[in-house]
Amino acid sequence: MLAFYLALTTSTLAAAPGVLAAPSPQASDPWATADPDALYSQRADIVKAKQAAEVWARRSADGKNYDAAWKLARACYYLGTLGPKDEQDYQLDRGVTAGQQAATLGPKTPEGHFWYAANMGEKAQRGSMFTGLKFKGTIKAELESVIAIQAGWQDGSAESALGEWYLKVPGFAGGDHDKGVALLRKALTYNPESSHVRYSLAEALGDDSKTRPEAKALLQQVIDAPIDPNWAVEDQSYKQKSKDLLAQLNKK
Repeated sequence: MLAFYLALTTSTLAAAPGVLAAPSPQASDPWATADPDALYSQRADIVKAKQAAEVWARRSADGKNYDAAWKLARACYYLGTLGPKDEQDYQLDRGVTAGQQAATLGPKTPEGHFWYAANMGEKAQRGSMFTGLKFKGTIKAELESVIAIQAGWQDGSAESALGEWYLKVPGFAGGDHDKGVALLRKALTYNPESSHVRYSLAEALGDDSKTRPEAKALLQQVIDAPIDPNWAVEDQSYKQKSKDLLAQLNKK
């Protein structure tokens, strides 16, 4: 679910209160002194993104390290959406597992719930209708948990993702176009310059001739916006998607 781009930041958050950190690896371990946050900040290099994921996987292996678990889930989502095609399904599966672990370890903190939902959401979009229906309830509940814990967290990431949930889920299963658009507009109030939310809102508005001019304007804003050096890979991806969608809308 590309909506989750909003939360792909490189900031380091403290572990949830009361959560035990994993024991420090032995000094002889080559991963012991690795800085996964620094590696992940260079994730445009897929090798470094994989290295960061490997460090977090090792540090979360005992099932007690909240910080490592949610960061592993975040890295897996990145690799599962922008990494090598033949590895994406594996990364998303690993991200679901890590996200669920984090959500269990830190039930009152947003990161685990969000990245658990993120990886499930991407799997749901890629899978069959059965897969989508299997995950839909859990995805919605996890995103609602994030909003309940901290509305507007990470520039409205959960509001944006829940908006996309309403837009993509069939009506008979709970989807609602108007609710989806309203949530995307809400998310945009937290960060009016978000390339992701502008694109997602444009995608939702583009099919209606009445709202198509607004959709085109939003896409042009994404295309014209400067690249954020911290989110360069994601920004470039949304710029290209916006160019493609704008070209389609101009033909209607």
